[in-house]
Amino acid sequence: MDITILFKACVKTVRTTNKALGVKEAKPTLLKVNPKDANLATAKEVVKQITYLQSFLLEHKAAYLNVLNYLSTNKTMTEVDREQIDSTAEKIVNACTALIGEYKKEIAKVAKSRQREEHYSGVIESLERYLKSVSKIYTETKAVRVKRVLETHKVAKLETIGKHEGEIKKPLPSPTTPPVNIEDELSVEEMQMFESENEMLFNELNATSEEVKQMESKVVHIAELQELFTEKVLQQEQDIERIANSVVGATSNMKDANEQIRQAIQRNAGLRVWVLFFLLVMSFSLLFLDWYND
Repeated sequence: MDITILFKACVKTVRTTNKALGVKEAKPTLLKVNPKDANLATAKEVVKQITYLQSFLLEHKAAYLNVLNYLSTNKTMTEVDREQIDSTAEKIVNACTALIGEYKKEIAKVAKSRQREEHYSGVIESLERYLKSVSKIYTETKAVRVKRVLETHKVAKLETIGKHEGEIKKPLPSPTTPPVNIEDELSVEEMQMFESENEMLFNELNATSEEVKQMESKVVHIAELQELFTEKVLQQEQDIERIANSVVGATSNMKDANEQIRQAIQRNAGLRVWVLFFLLVMSFSLLFLDWYND
C-alpha cells in the first residue's frame, strides 16, 4: 500500500503549523557530509601502492612467464627486464610493509573512541590481507617462471645429448660411396667403447633429470618459505606493537607505584611524628605530676 500522498500531506501540515507558531525548522542532517579523516591518508596511499603493484604484475605476467618466447613479439621480455620487475615488486612490497608499520604507530598515538579503534583495526587488517594476497601473486608467478627456466634448460640439454647420440649412431654416408653397414666395419673394441659411451650418456641424462626434479621441488619450497616469511613478518609487527603498548602501560604503572610508595613514606613519617609528640607529652605530664605530688 502506497502512503506517499498521506506522508506528504502530514509533512505539509507540520510545516504549516510550525510556521503559524513561529517555530524555526531545523536544517536537515541526512545529507550532511562528515569531515574527512586525516588518519586514513596513509591507508589510502598504501592501497594505492598495492593496487599499482597488482596491476603491474598482471600487466607483465604474460611476458614475464614467456621464457620460451612462444607468444607474439610484443609479449617477449629479456632476463634483465625480468630481474628489473623482481626488484621493483620487492621494493614496493617492502615500502608497503614499512608504511603499514608507520600507520600502526600513528594510530596508536591518536586519542580515539572504542568504535574508531575497531575501525582502524579493521583498516589495518584489510591492508595486511590485501598486501599478502598481492605478494602471493608475485611469489607464485616467480616460482612458475623459475620452473619454466629449469624445464627449458632440461630440454636444451636433452636435445644436445640426443644430437650427439645421433651423430655417433648414424653418421652421414658419403655421397660418392654406397651405404655400408657400420657395425661390420667397427671392431669389437670400438663397439664396446661406443656402448660404454652410450651408457655413460644415459646415466648422465638420468642424473640431470634427477637434478632438475630436485631443483623444481626446491623452487616450490622456496616460494612456500617466502610466503611463510611474509606472514611471520606481519605477525612480528603485531607482536612488536603489542609489546610496545605493554611497555608503555608498564611504565605508567611504575610511575603510579612510585607515587604511591612516596605517599606511603610520607604517611609513615607523619605517624612517627605524632607518636613521638604523644610520648613527649606523656613524659612531661608524668614529670609534672611527680613534681606536684612532692
